[in-house]
Amino acid sequence: MLDADIRDFFTSLDHQWLVKFLEHRIGDERVLRLVQKWMAAGVIEDGVWSASQGGVPQGASVSPLLANVYLHYVFDLWAHQWRRSHARGDVVVVRFCDDFVVGFESRDDAERFWADLRDRFAKFSLELNAGKTRLIQFGRFAASDRNRRGLGKPETFTFLGFTHICAATKKGRFKVRRVTDKQRMRVKLHRLKTELMRRRHLPIPEQARWLASVLRGHFAYYGVPDNGKAINTYRFRVIHLWLRALRRRSQRHRMTWERIGRYADQWLPPARIHHPWPSARFDANTQGKSPVR
Repeated sequence: MLDADIRDFFTSLDHQWLVKFLEHRIGDERVLRLVQKWMAAGVIEDGVWSASQGGVPQGASVSPLLANVYLHYVFDLWAHQWRRSHARGDVVVVRFCDDFVVGFESRDDAERFWADLRDRFAKFSLELNAGKTRLIQFGRFAASDRNRRGLGKPETFTFLGFTHICAATKKGRFKVRRVTDKQRMRVKLHRLKTELMRRRHLPIPEQARWLASVLRGHFAYYGVPDNGKAINTYRFRVIHLWLRALRRRSQRHRMTWERIGRYADQWLPPARIHHPWPSARFDANTQGKSPVR
């Protein structure tokens, strides 16, 4: 498997190539002129304007759309053609915006794809991050192959906020286990701590409603099978940060764990799994009968 990362993707997009790609999709010249004006508008940071020589501002509303168009022509179409013309085994490509992973049946295919991808990206002002791009052995036979060679457990990879791990079911069958990326969780908790300290003097019910919305959003995304421990840990740490913020309201506080526990039970949603197993989600039914649950 190729775990890839593009170096400074949003700031490396070539404006001329991007306009050519957009011309394949958009026939209205007025829309094209508006897009070009937006790309040349520059960026204001801390009240200081700076010109944009290339790329698109990361975080701007239209940037993900333009980035997807750019990579559709630079990567998606090329990868599909490479898979049909050069691959000797199966090749699976999963991309979301500028994050992508590519699975290979053969290591030779992976090495050739990696080399060809570097050349392809160089033509369009893109570059793979050498420190974060790597080939790893991942899949059904990774554990047995590494054990036979005297190596450790199969390597993991992080994609879209989840760490993907080679695991096994209770019956010994292979499965991919997804857990919340620890670094992503630390960043989210740090930002939450700052925001809680800013809101600590608001009425407690108002704080609770805001925290409940934060937890619901977290559980809706990270509530996948096998990730129950991680989302429970996240809820516990959020409650702990809330306790610390409330204790900072006064030097003579009366906020105890029992009291914050009652608040959490009253206002905060419980941590639960929201998503089904992939085998249930992608269960195709063509006979008009409801699938067995």
